[in-house]
Amino acid sequence: MKKIALVFGFLLMLQGVSLAQQDFRFGIQASPTWSWLRTDDKRLEGVGSNWGLKFGVQGEYYFARNYAFLAGLGFGFNQGGKLLNGYEQAVLWPNTDLSDPRLDTLAKDARLHYRVTYVEIPFGLRFRGGSGEDSPIKFYAEAPVFTLGFVTKALGDVRGNTPVQGEDETIRDEVNGLALSWGAGVGIEYEVASSATIVAGLHFQQQFTDLTKDAGSVLDTNTSTWKKEDSKGVFNALTLRLGFFF
Repeated sequence: MKKIALVFGFLLMLQGVSLAQQDFRFGIQASPTWSWLRTDDKRLEGVGSNWGLKFGVQGEYYFARNYAFLAGLGFGFNQGGKLLNGYEQAVLWPNTDLSDPRLDTLAKDARLHYRVTYVEIPFGLRFRGGSGEDSPIKFYAEAPVFTLGFVTKALGDVRGNTPVQGEDETIRDEVNGLALSWGAGVGIEYEVASSATIVAGLHFQQQFTDLTKDAGSVLDTNTSTWKKEDSKGVFNALTLRLGFFF
């Protein structure tokens, strides 16, 4: 609740600034997302996706007629995806007190489902244009957009080739607390009043940083020895941006 109150407090602050400056505007968004995981290890394959939600506020400062700096604050709920274990044996969540000890060491074809919630701070550049200055319909493009993400919650499920299923495991200690990503987006705006604009667009986001802490280990079948699991796992996301600007 404190985090949600922080977002609404930020929204009220932006509203006050927008009333004082005509070259500044702010808006709110509640946008569905589709995210998926991938790694640079062929034996840890991304095989599934998450439906999630982004909710937050965004402010824009127009330093030229159609160009603006943007910044915001919000949440990314249920981000992540699913990984398929291709090793004969693997210990991938060693820092978590799992609900059943039989889940500590996973067999081949076990699936790990990551569901992560972030507080997000995006910032970047925005361009908008249209068929005419007085046209109520305009298009926009945002690029590049960089996003700082701070993990507030991380849950995981263990499914597939396992003796038991793990549900809603608390895996906060298995993911890095800070994430950095880049992204871009395009869409349209429809001005319904002088200070009310509806926004719809499609945005892409890709992580720079490793989602996982790589604290686990895997069995190397070539040498029959255990080795550190050091793959880089990142999530990508598509967002259907639905927003309202004042």
